[in-house]
Amino acid sequence: MSVSALSAPRALGGVSGLLPAASLLGLLLLLLKAAQLYLRRQWLLKALQQFPSPPSHWLYGHMQEFQEETELRPLLKRVEKYPSACSRWLWGTKALVLIYDPDYMKVVLGRSDPKSHDSYRLLIPWIGNGLLVLEGQKWFQHRRMLTPAFHYDILKPYVGLMADCVRVMLDKWEELISPDSHLEILGHVSLMTLDTIMKCAFSHQGSIQTDRWSDQAEEGSPAEGGRAGEGEEQEALGFPGHPPLCQSEYGLPFRDHLDMMPYTTMCIKEALRLYPPVSFVSRDLSKPITFPDGRSLPAGIPLSLSFYGLHHNPRVWPNPEVFDPSRFAPGSARHSHAFLPFSGGSRNCIGKQFAMNEMKVAVALTLLRFELAPDPSRVPVPIPRVVLKSKNGIHLQLRKLL
Repeated sequence: MSVSALSAPRALGGVSGLLPAASLLGLLLLLLKAAQLYLRRQWLLKALQQFPSPPSHWLYGHMQEFQEETELRPLLKRVEKYPSACSRWLWGTKALVLIYDPDYMKVVLGRSDPKSHDSYRLLIPWIGNGLLVLEGQKWFQHRRMLTPAFHYDILKPYVGLMADCVRVMLDKWEELISPDSHLEILGHVSLMTLDTIMKCAFSHQGSIQTDRWSDQAEEGSPAEGGRAGEGEEQEALGFPGHPPLCQSEYGLPFRDHLDMMPYTTMCIKEALRLYPPVSFVSRDLSKPITFPDGRSLPAGIPLSLSFYGLHHNPRVWPNPEVFDPSRFAPGSARHSHAFLPFSGGSRNCIGKQFAMNEMKVAVALTLLRFELAPDPSRVPVPIPRVVLKSKNGIHLQLRKLL
């Protein structure tokens, strides 16, 4: 009998002997992982026992409740039912705490907990490692360097450029409107905003609005009827290096009137309350936290600070779905963290004053030329994305003022 004939059964026997060992090892690893997941879930259940929530599935948690296009409705139900905060299970071993109370917001935003890595890492390929995602000392250095560029007095000279960009948009509207049509304005406003940033931040000489309009491909084209990011410092809005280009049609007097429009400002703030640009931000607790009502959470728990929930909280804002600009009348009292359209604390939006100036200019100039009415057949449906947007656009009926 040959050696090869003898060695073949031995080899087969060796392989067959390894299979049970490999299977046993795989089973042990599987059991170890299952035990790890079980212990993690038990730890979460104990950590979140002070923060109740609706019943959840053991595997996919509340994912079925929070469908992408209806996420805001179940959120508002939770805001009414559970005071201040509640827990939300994403899947078996992943949960977070939703916060929508001003006292809770004040405590969290007064700390230096890092932003949730899971929530923001997907943005890095799009926006780079800028202020939005940086942490620690590097974030502090970038923020300190950029803050002077957004000082109120630095931004004032750019009101004229903002007015020019708004005027281009309004001229376009005049060409598009007719008595029997509505206008979807989201695309137009987005282009106007981009045009403003390009002119103010980068001294762009052309007009993105008119250049792109020649393609006749905008979302905001008429139909017959019956959204400030932050990047690296070398990319980020070097306002002080640009001359004060404000010799526009509206000139210096217009920029000095921004502080003399109290009711317009009240209306803008009430709109920001109803529809905050960013509906939530995330934090990962780096150390234990205790809230004013005595409830506490250990380190390692993710938090979702829901500005939309805060602004629609009936305990904070009576009749929260009603548009009532008098909430922001001069002298009206409210909690310091009841209104957070641009977040709060040290990591609030660096461009909030720029955004407020742009909104005041856009609203004032629009109302000088048009009467606006909502299209009752196309009511906007807000959905949370990176920013809050309308699922079906923003459709208005416009009438030119004589």
